[in-house]
Amino acid sequence: MARHLPLRGVRAADVRPRRGGVGRGSSAAAERVSDDLRLGAGDFLEQRRRLAVLTTVAIGAFAVVGLYQFGVVRRLPEIPGVAFDADRVDASGEAYDLGKTPDAALGLAGAAVTLILTGTGDRDRWRERPWIPLLLGGKVLADAAGAAVLFAEQITKHRRVCSWCTLAAVANAAAVPAAWPEARAAWRAMRAR
Repeated sequence: MARHLPLRGVRAADVRPRRGGVGRGSSAAAERVSDDLRLGAGDFLEQRRRLAVLTTVAIGAFAVVGLYQFGVVRRLPEIPGVAFDADRVDASGEAYDLGKTPDAALGLAGAAVTLILTGTGDRDRWRERPWIPLLLGGKVLADAAGAAVLFAEQITKHRRVCSWCTLAAVANAAAVPAAWPEARAAWRAMRAR
């Protein structure tokens, strides 16, 4: 796999602060993760960026629904049409049943875990720590399955859908093919040991 960095961009070692001061330190490994994620190419980094975008889209959708479910906003903006009614779907009891908390908060927590797994490790993680992409692959599969169940619940129980929830579900489904190549390579690397 390619091991190159584009010529443009700030390298982490070039902005390393002087010794002293309050806060976290740095390491060569942390600087490599920074450079790989921000500047690198190849080794599944493009797919990881795609996963970061899709997960951030899902987080945004969950955040909007969460504001409604916590009563911060009184109505959710919705696509005009007969099939859409976010207020009806997101105010329902089943949206608060799991953990007796708004399900958007649970979606945010789950998406945060996905985003953390997406960013964990440098470009060689699939080879050196294959459990990370394997865990990420399983996580995005579980997210997509959960989103499909929730979408089916909206259709069968409410006969309406929440466009915000649907956006999050589509982002979760699109994450599966983005995570799969690295998970497959990690599986092969682990089996070759």
